[in-house]
Amino acid sequence: MLKGLIAGLAMCAAAGVALAEPADGRKVAQAQCAQCHDVGVGPAAAGREGPSFADIAKMPSTTELSLKVFLRSSHRNMPNLILTADEVDALAAWILELGGKGRS
Repeated sequence: MLKGLIAGLAMCAAAGVALAEPADGRKVAQAQCAQCHDVGVGPAAAGREGPSFADIAKMPSTTELSLKVFLRSSHRNMPNLILTADEVDALAAWILELGGKGRS
C-alpha cells in the first residue's frame, strides 16, 4: 500500500512538470525578462545586460532543477521578480527548449 502511495505521488509530481508549456514560458520571458535578456524571441537588441536565454540553455549546468532554484532565488544583479510556480515551471521549460533540452 505504501509503495502504491509513493508511486502515485511520484506520478502526480511528474505530471505537474509535464504540464509546463514552453509557449507559456516564452510569454513570461517576453513580459518579464526581455528588457535585460535576449529571450530567443524577436530580434536581439544590443545593450542588454543579462546573458541570452539561449546561452544559458546551452550551459552544461543548466537543468530543470537548476533553473527552478535560480528563478526562485533573489540575485544581486537582477530585479526581485516574483513569479508563480506555474510561471517558473513554464519559463524553465522555455529555456530548456531553447537549448534543445526540452521534452521530446
